Amino acid sequence: MSTNQNPPQKDRQNRRQRLRGFWERVTDGLRLDELWSQFKSEAKAGYGLYSGDVNWEPIDLEKSRFKRARLSAWALFQAMLMKLSPGRRVLLLIAIVLIIANPDFRIGRGDADLGFAWVGVLILFVLLALELGDRVTMKRDLEIAREIQQWLIPGEPPKIPGVDIAFATRPQNTVAGDYYDAFLRPPLSAASKPPSLLVVVADVAGKSVPAALLMATFQSGLRTLSATAASLDGIVTGLDRYARAHSLEGRRFTTAFLAEIDPLTWAMRYVNAGHNDPILRRGSGQIERLSSGGPPFGIPLFTDREIAYLRGSVQLQPGDLLFIFTDGVAEAVNESGEEFGESRIISAITAAPGETAQGILNRVMTAVNSFVGYARQHDDITALVLRIVA
Repeated sequence: MSTNQNPPQKDRQNRRQRLRGFWERVTDGLRLDELWSQFKSEAKAGYGLYSGDVNWEPIDLEKSRFKRARLSAWALFQAMLMKLSPGRRVLLLIAIVLIIANPDFRIGRGDADLGFAWVGVLILFVLLALELGDRVTMKRDLEIAREIQQWLIPGEPPKIPGVDIAFATRPQNTVAGDYYDAFLRPPLSAASKPPSLLVVVADVAGKSVPAALLMATFQSGLRTLSATAASLDGIVTGLDRYARAHSLEGRRFTTAFLAEIDPLTWAMRYVNAGHNDPILRRGSGQIERLSSGGPPFGIPLFTDREIAYLRGSVQLQPGDLLFIFTDGVAEAVNESGEEFGESRIISAITAAPGETAQGILNRVMTAVNSFVGYARQHDDITALVLRIVA
């Protein structure tokens, strides 16, 4: 008898395994509470996308709560509808009319009772397939753009005796407007002194593809100017001049922190162009902020004069650690809308004074991840850590 029961039992086990495997693929291994948190975050982001196109003023003036809810739903539906192409708008409206107008449409009734409602459901699936097709095509193009962008930033830090460098970036979308780099400036002659180390972190205003394109031009300009005999002041002036010429009347400015370090003396000159003040943790534990500089690159001027950026200078010592970051780190928000804040960054980098640059970077990024949870990332996150070890 047991032999007769084995095949059915195996069939049930196989079905359960296939069902479990399908569920794992669909959920990417996430728990139900994690899926719900992710859905809430995405729903909140979607609501923000559509509600931004709604004129809420007349709706808020409506005294009836029921009528205000009905007007809000209608306004959001129109905002969603206008995101589609004209042809797809018409198809969506036809599908809704076919489904709602059929008085016999009930879940679980026979096919004959559903009538034209099935046509409406089929149209909805066709629209879903078309939108997914567009998304897949766009995602493929963005992945190619991401590969190109990764060519523009270093994959690993330069090997320089006495310096420990680590960096990380996490785009909000597939491509980012943040930029980081650390490289030795090419020597101008064989008899010249050892090349200086140039460190830069920049943040182009905006997100996704437009910001990524401007980031690419920033990288090109920086590398070109760095290969000349220009001083740090000259590099900064050249970058600002180019940014102002392509800033679209100030709508596409760039914040940046640039530092040039002498590998023999560890003297550092820097310019802060409207960027978040980097954190310098001395070996003694003292915290300093590096703010000398000027406005972001690309701010339009009403005069032909160049902006005179103030250059700062500090003397680095063994044990000192420099943490440079974009505003996406400090302004990362959790599901309650609370920002991570610079105080948490300082706490993370002062908690383990003897850690490597990579260890400090991992500590900060882990703290950001734990704080944010499943809240949707609203900006690019980039950080660079430089530590003097000898």
